[in-house]
Amino acid sequence: MRVIVHGGAGSPPEEPPERQAVLDEAAATGADADTVTDAVCAATRVLESDPRFNAGVGGTVQSDGIIRTDAGLMTDDRAAGAASSMPGVEHAVDVARVVKEETPHVLVSGVHAVDLADAFGVDTEVDLWTERRTEQWEDLDDHPDVTDTRGQLDWLREQFGGSDTVGAVARDGDRVAAATSTGGRWLALAGRVGDVPQIGSGFYCTAAGGASATGAGEDIARVTLARRAVDHLDAGRPADEAADRAIEEFADLTGSTAGVIVMGDDGDAGEAYNSEAMQTAVAGDK
Repeated sequence: MRVIVHGGAGSPPEEPPERQAVLDEAAATGADADTVTDAVCAATRVLESDPRFNAGVGGTVQSDGIIRTDAGLMTDDRAAGAASSMPGVEHAVDVARVVKEETPHVLVSGVHAVDLADAFGVDTEVDLWTERRTEQWEDLDDHPDVTDTRGQLDWLREQFGGSDTVGAVARDGDRVAAATSTGGRWLALAGRVGDVPQIGSGFYCTAAGGASATGAGEDIARVTLARRAVDHLDAGRPADEAADRAIEEFADLTGSTAGVIVMGDDGDAGEAYNSEAMQTAVAGDK
């Protein structure tokens, strides 16, 4: 099993050595799994449980003061599942797996996704708040009236930001899986859904390989960044070149920042980003 993981593209992180140690643990945990789906889920769960990353515990807060999580998962046979806008769900990737394996759908959202998670034994009603997020929320000079949508949007345009997320890609023989999970972007409008649970944007997978994207979510969704990277694999390019070309195209089209990790059909791992930083880790044999 060969696994590559990322901890999000964005500004230089606090505690980079500690974050790198968690990423190394996540990749190694995934590499010990029995299947590629198990691998990306196991790796992603490690990152969702660590408050240093914007996924699961310590996810960002939406405009109504609630942390909601999203995730997506896809395998080389184009089977996919995603879940979005889930309050109180630490392991969003497990809910995406439930959608993929237990329903006829590809995306379930909101309280209904939470109900689905609960029905299949995924923990819900988890306290996702950390001291850092609490301080960020309490330090805001003004909180908008959540009943005044127009006024709220004016306020949000000044506050909205951030771009971190987490993801994993795994290959074992001719099987491939890709997964991405996030707590969203800081002070997004309540109910906002970004790129992460959208097939082809935050994650994508074919027999040629898989990709997980991170960065400015709205722009990633507009150009379907993960699919662009996999399309380059389909065209016969090696993983590092596929990642580089996808990010170059993304930057040319949007002027925004992002990152992507890629795993090709030969087990080679590639990464590229145009943000200030993106930490990754690779583990396992080709």
